Amino acid sequence: MRKLNMGMVGGGIDSFIGAVHRMAAVMDGHIETVCGALSSTPERSQKSGEVLGLDPSRIYDNYEEMIHKEKALPDGERMDFVCIVTPNNLHFGPAKLALENGFHIMSDKPMTYNLKEAIELVHLVEKTGLVFGLTHNYTGYPMVKQARAMVRNGELGKIRKIAVEYFQGWLATKLEDTNHKQAGWRTDPKQSGTANCMGDIGTHAENLAEYITGLKIESLCADLSSFVSGRTLEDDGNVLLRFEGGAKGTLLATQVAVGEENGLNIRIYGEKGGLEWAQQEPNSLRINWLDKPYEVMRTGTNFNGFAPTAVSSSRLPSGHPEGFIEAFANLYKNFALTLKAKMEGRKPEPELLDFPTVYDGARGMAFIETVVESSRSPEKWVKFKEYV
Repeated sequence: MRKLNMGMVGGGIDSFIGAVHRMAAVMDGHIETVCGALSSTPERSQKSGEVLGLDPSRIYDNYEEMIHKEKALPDGERMDFVCIVTPNNLHFGPAKLALENGFHIMSDKPMTYNLKEAIELVHLVEKTGLVFGLTHNYTGYPMVKQARAMVRNGELGKIRKIAVEYFQGWLATKLEDTNHKQAGWRTDPKQSGTANCMGDIGTHAENLAEYITGLKIESLCADLSSFVSGRTLEDDGNVLLRFEGGAKGTLLATQVAVGEENGLNIRIYGEKGGLEWAQQEPNSLRINWLDKPYEVMRTGTNFNGFAPTAVSSSRLPSGHPEGFIEAFANLYKNFALTLKAKMEGRKPEPELLDFPTVYDGARGMAFIETVVESSRSPEKWVKFKEYV
């Protein structure tokens, strides 16, 4: 089958995450970028499209024009799906319009500006049957998939304790006052929503914990802070978690830990063993056992006992580092192959469905709103918001 045609909303030449999406999308040869409404102004969109080598007639001034004009093109020429890489407050509009006009979606996270919008997208996806992917990219790492398989297979026994943290230090000063684009919109409630740190990186920690364990958060107790003077939204959060099945845990997220880069780490402990994984050393998974020495599994070794999802997500031989872009690309690969199967009237293989969906996006928005509510509430524990 031909390559899938991708149209982008946002992600122009001054965007960090837009370039990441484009690199990840093309890595396995299933996707090409054919059009875009790449910036908030027509001038910047045109300039970005020219730099990317797009057909001038398919560089659009806004996403409404892109969706309506692409829909009028012949099948096979028009875009097959829309990639959304804008600030949070601009996710919902293009996603809704794209779904209403028959286009599949791959969106950056958090999925929407608020939970109400997220629920509307869930209903639209269910109504249309279209494919909706969400780039919680850390779920794309091979050793994360190995950890998931081991927990789901019961190798650690019943899960008791989950500790996940995401530490950054880039917002330790009031960077948003220096015309820093990424800091500016993330700390602005009009663009980011009710949360900064919890929306930006806390949702990654929440998603990772639930993805690996398969256990949903039932209630939480949160304490959010804005340590940098004059900052409207929080830059630090500490959350106690209660999961279904009786497991308990902690989620720590901060953007003011001086010197930290992207310290996403998770530890999970069951009755028979535990495991540890760190994003800055992603090729290794440490497993601790109750009755024998610990062991370390490494990406690319393909020993017996490795989960098929972990093996299929490894591109390089053992000892060659795979990282952020490759993990992103694994989501795009599974999304693309699932979409191709759907377009050909086939049922996709189960492992291809292993990418975050609209339901993960809605759960992320429910997490943000529950955390904010808990931090503001005099109650110790707040029940996790229902989202469907």
